[in-house]
Amino acid sequence: MGRSNRSIDKERDGRSMRKGHGGIFSRAKRHLVQLFAALLYNLDFQGIATMSVGRAPSKGVCAPGLHCYSCPGAVAACPVGALQQALASASLPMGFYVGGTLLAFGALAGRTICGWACPFGFLQDMIDKVGRAMHLPEVRKDTWSRRLSWLKYFMLALVIAGPVVTLMTHDLGKPLFCSFVCPAGTLPGIALVAASPSLQSMVGVLFSWKVSLLLALIVAALFVYRPFCRFLCPLGALYGFFNRFCLLRYTVDTEACTNCGACVEACRMDVKQVGDRECIQCGACKSVCEFGAIRFSVGVRKRDASPAAPAASDNEANVKTGATPSHGDESKPPRTA
Repeated sequence: MGRSNRSIDKERDGRSMRKGHGGIFSRAKRHLVQLFAALLYNLDFQGIATMSVGRAPSKGVCAPGLHCYSCPGAVAACPVGALQQALASASLPMGFYVGGTLLAFGALAGRTICGWACPFGFLQDMIDKVGRAMHLPEVRKDTWSRRLSWLKYFMLALVIAGPVVTLMTHDLGKPLFCSFVCPAGTLPGIALVAASPSLQSMVGVLFSWKVSLLLALIVAALFVYRPFCRFLCPLGALYGFFNRFCLLRYTVDTEACTNCGACVEACRMDVKQVGDRECIQCGACKSVCEFGAIRFSVGVRKRDASPAAPAASDNEANVKTGATPSHGDESKPPRTA
């Protein structure tokens, strides 16, 4: 026998009361994992103490998130930098290694890496917290941000084509993204230049440009959630292609989902549905779902499709007219975990 509607409503109300506390706990847990990952990427304490770039054997291994090989504390290679180096040197063994590593990271976790194991993503999350603590106005996602999110695919094209084109035209492949854009490399660059008078005499227009870009992203992160991740990161663009079938991800039980759109509305990334290419698997959607339809999945689940949220205009029309949105057979009680 099924449960009564009163029992279902009572359980749903209980979840609604707990979801705020659950969301706070989930965010804190994610930030702790991010902090731990950032520390793991930077265990070269001797390099930090001497402000020098180490050459540890471990730097032959790619870390999953965006960081800089030239950071004094780095103990692993950046996958974006390694990919550009492989293309610039036209080295097949290195290319196969880096490509295989990226495929493995993508198949395992997709953009879960962006949400949980990327040091520069963690930095932007902390800057966002400062902005919210200062009560600065937040520029929320809209059509403009969804359109701008396509820019990171241009950056991915730059990562791949830049070294190849410069190798063909100048007989010397150049990592154009690292040289002109990557802010993760600018941070340690500032520290190294500040600690070295000889480097200070060598910096020029390019260094000034990269510092300016970094400062612009820091200021933007006070008002816009994760601007680099959403609009410029080529690694996020690449991992996004794996989001639908990677092993670690959030999935939606379509039998429990009512297609209310609360998950998409709560997400601060430019998602159209849970788990699409823009989703960083942060779990904000799960904390607001009143029907227990969103779960973290390890492996492939039988029911793994997230219905897109209703169009904003439909929601607004329902609010103005007082109409109840249709979710199919409403006589069927929602499933709960």
